[in-house]
Amino acid sequence: MKRLFACLAGLLVTSAAFAEDITDVDRILCAAGQAQICLETGDCYAATPYELSIPDFIIIDTKKKTVSTTEASGASRSSPFSAVTRKEGLLHLQGIEDERAFSFVIDELTGRLTAAIARDGLSVTVFGACTDADVK
Repeated sequence: MKRLFACLAGLLVTSAAFAEDITDVDRILCAAGQAQICLETGDCYAATPYELSIPDFIIIDTKKKTVSTTEASGASRSSPFSAVTRKEGLLHLQGIEDERAFSFVIDELTGRLTAAIARDGLSVTVFGACTDADVK
């Protein structure tokens, strides 16, 4: 039992050391990992981000209040968000565009992303990871 506890403690310390700390970062690069789409009928389906036209990478700029595709994607998509809040280690973004509401929650210490996009009768949930967009 002590050996198991020591191994688990070691994993926790190791994962904390490799966390993507984005505390106080203004330009954040995020990648979608998993996605799910749900319909008002109650049916939900796992899907790849690609199947749902979710960009591979996005740049979140908290100063400009925009969520944009990267230049390399060639998509040239950008959406403004109206609210940005940093509280208790979480970054919250919210906005409305083209009859869709969206909300992002990013853990600043780990860079883990959870996003929800909703429109009438349909919602998409995305899980991903973020890091400093100006990595050197």
